[in-house]
Amino acid sequence: MHHQSIAFKPLQFPFPPRLHPPNAIPSRRLFPLHLNTTAYSPCSASSCQSFHIPLPTHPPRSLPSSNSTKNAALKTVDVATLGNLCVDIVLNVPKLPPSSKGARKAIMEQLSSSPPDKQYWEAGGNCNVAIAAARLGLNCITIGYVGNEIYGKFLLDVLRDEGIRMVGMNEEVDVVNSPSASHQTLLCWVLVDPLQKHGFCSPADFFEEPAFSWMSTLSEEVKRGIKRSRILFCNGYDFDELCPGLILSAVDYAIEAGTSVFFDPGPRGKSLLRGTMEEQKALRHFLRMSDVLLLTSDEAESLTGIANPILAGQELLRTGVRTKWVVVKMGPRGSILITTSNITCASAFKVKVMDTVGCGDSFVAAIAFGFIHNIPLVTTLAFANAVGAATAMGCGAGRNVAALKQVVELMEAPNLNEDDEFWNELLGEHLDSQEVTFLSKMILNGSNGRMNRVTFQKAVSELLPKLKSSQLEGTLSC
Repeated sequence: MHHQSIAFKPLQFPFPPRLHPPNAIPSRRLFPLHLNTTAYSPCSASSCQSFHIPLPTHPPRSLPSSNSTKNAALKTVDVATLGNLCVDIVLNVPKLPPSSKGARKAIMEQLSSSPPDKQYWEAGGNCNVAIAAARLGLNCITIGYVGNEIYGKFLLDVLRDEGIRMVGMNEEVDVVNSPSASHQTLLCWVLVDPLQKHGFCSPADFFEEPAFSWMSTLSEEVKRGIKRSRILFCNGYDFDELCPGLILSAVDYAIEAGTSVFFDPGPRGKSLLRGTMEEQKALRHFLRMSDVLLLTSDEAESLTGIANPILAGQELLRTGVRTKWVVVKMGPRGSILITTSNITCASAFKVKVMDTVGCGDSFVAAIAFGFIHNIPLVTTLAFANAVGAATAMGCGAGRNVAALKQVVELMEAPNLNEDDEFWNELLGEHLDSQEVTFLSKMILNGSNGRMNRVTFQKAVSELLPKLKSSQLEGTLSC
């Protein structure tokens, strides 16, 4: 995908000629990995047999109900994403627009008045998670709404080419007499300044109600999609297009169907915390009933009032009803995975960062991979960091998220951004109270009290050959 360069001008927003001709972006769909892909069940011993790393794996998940046990055999889809299907239009700008709502709306209207060439379009939102997961060999569907116009058709074509099926959220409504904007595919203008900082501008930012507030119930097709999925992924941007009550009905149906719920509040978490009563209720429900929570350290602090990311994660575990994992993304520092019995830390990779859009979504896909296959926690974090870093080395998200070849190359020659002083300070107060596993590039494995240091090579020793085998068997074009 190309970034188009533009310059802001008062009251006008002309687009200059395209900078270079479009390049075809090949499909990089892989054959699925066969890592004990039996019917999903809560941490069965047999599902971990292909890995023999003596490290903490998943803690026991909640005891299965009779319904979830019965539904486990029906799980033919690995990951379903809910809502947040949009087309990103990525533009280079000399500086990001002002933060005021009025100024952003004026710029968005200027942008919309003369849309750029199709070469600058890209699948965005939860498409990033689905595409990244599909390229890791997971079977994915997207649940959401796209309009019957050029943007919607573009999005469907991209998903189809990536081997992802869409389950449409539609209701019998009078489209002719309904506001046209409420039945169009959502667009998001991704503005990138010379320092690779991003600004986002979407019509949904200025709606008084969710973009698709006319939706009120889950169709039977949507319910079937949720029921057949091992994971339902939701994020805070779902609230921009779907009513809180409809989102909660999807979450509750997932729980009833034995489908694990992943939730990433994203930047919207803070606004939901002080939003309408319905939004606050929905956020609390997500935080209590999700199986896996994924947040940045800033987001964890905003939701708990606790600055220390480990303590914040432990608080989310304490107040959660179903929460098994809290995954805290620490940016260039790395990531932390917190369970009731273990703290696992992994430093980030040192790479040449081209674009950070989609890195978090790619990271989520790899966490889902580890969760589904019951991979040891430290291996899951190492893999997720690698997938996120591989995406950062590219340009944009959508079809430009991590290719498995890049992930494998990073894992074969890891260059970790280790900062012992930072991690020692962060972990020091927890070493006496909880087991800590730390990913290291040190030559020797070993334990120091409750600190278990594991080399990167040891952590990925069984996963990496399987990834390389899948890469060779699949059709990979990079």
